[in-house]
Amino acid sequence: MSDLFAASEAPDERRPLADRLRPGRLEAVVGQDHLLGPDGPLGRMLAAGRLSSLILWGPPGTGKTTTARLLANAVGLHFEQISAVFSGVADLRKVFEAARKRRADGLRTLLFVDEIHRFNRAQQDGFLPYVEDGTVTLVGATTENPSFELNAALLSRAQVLVLNRLSDEAIEELLTRAEEVTGRSLPLDPGARITLRAMADGDGRYALNLAEDVFASGDAPLDNAGLSRLLQKRAPLYDKSQEGHYNLISALHKSLRGSDVDAALYWFGRMLDGGEGPRYIVRRLVRFAVEDIGLADPQALTQAIAARDAYEFLGSPEGELAIAQCVVYLATAPKSNAVYGAYKRAMKSAREHGSLMPPKHILNAPTKLMSELGYGKDYAYDHDQPDGFSGQNYFPEDMAREAYYQPVERGFEREVRKRLDYWAKLRERRGDEE
Repeated sequence: MSDLFAASEAPDERRPLADRLRPGRLEAVVGQDHLLGPDGPLGRMLAAGRLSSLILWGPPGTGKTTTARLLANAVGLHFEQISAVFSGVADLRKVFEAARKRRADGLRTLLFVDEIHRFNRAQQDGFLPYVEDGTVTLVGATTENPSFELNAALLSRAQVLVLNRLSDEAIEELLTRAEEVTGRSLPLDPGARITLRAMADGDGRYALNLAEDVFASGDAPLDNAGLSRLLQKRAPLYDKSQEGHYNLISALHKSLRGSDVDAALYWFGRMLDGGEGPRYIVRRLVRFAVEDIGLADPQALTQAIAARDAYEFLGSPEGELAIAQCVVYLATAPKSNAVYGAYKRAMKSAREHGSLMPPKHILNAPTKLMSELGYGKDYAYDHDQPDGFSGQNYFPEDMAREAYYQPVERGFEREVRKRLDYWAKLRERRGDEE
């Protein structure tokens, strides 16, 4: 199996395990068969003997750098690597000049840019002429969503490929390889081995670093408690200002909308565990109460506001329980976006119809002139009607009546629907009487 891994001049025992197991062939890369397999985009490119510029997007430890290096080898390109964290304009000029000289000598360059999203917009634009004229084949790596972090011009010249977080099976494959290379079995009982894979959180490099620590602990088998004492818990992969923030709040919102209380509690827990501020979460719950529940359960908004107030009163960690209670309430409440839809339709209508005046009969007449102009004339005071409903028109005179609010047959809105239907019949009857 050793021919699968990259060679190094350093003695094996002095190299980190992750470096010793760095793949030397593309078929040794784990967890990315959707890209590297015969039907994957990279598999098809290699079969055709070509390679276009790429953006490799994926979480840490999924093989972005290794894949780029092996792609260069596979198509016979010189591999040049820079990091956007440590490189500036002067470094880029040197790289492009060297690539131009190689091209003149008949050797093309694959320029691998790690953390490419760290370059600003102007620096990203600087790549364009060298990519367009073939001086370099650009392969950028990023852990952030390219749609947010990279110029549209650069994205239009590179294919974005998504590397998957390594599955539990892929992490197990790496641990098995580590055991084969070292000639030792990891001193873990079955439960602790499962825990170690979970602690890796889809990061292959981190999994091998953990394995190296376990190997160094001796030969006595470790259980979960022993493993926990040996290794520190990894901080969750969650950046409150980046895509993970929006992905998880979206997952929470959609789980609530889908009435999946357990999934909603899970995503709520994930966000808290990642360090998200409870105030941000409860703000979204207030929004959800009015957007996705509305009058199907009028208590939903009350519960959300109460959760906010309880958190402000109790603080952390007790206040999070009030938010969890709100999550459960909202997930199990009847759902309706009828008010939300009515609001959007009313706003659209308001923009389309412009500045139409209200009908004169519902205008006050505080002056004699306004009274003479007909303001307030023939207004029917609803409380004077036997059924408390006049049925008058309150839309502008030059605008046909429109129906924005369409309550659903769920929860409290079922009762609202009955009221609207009752008033519609009265309005129709009054119109026939006139």
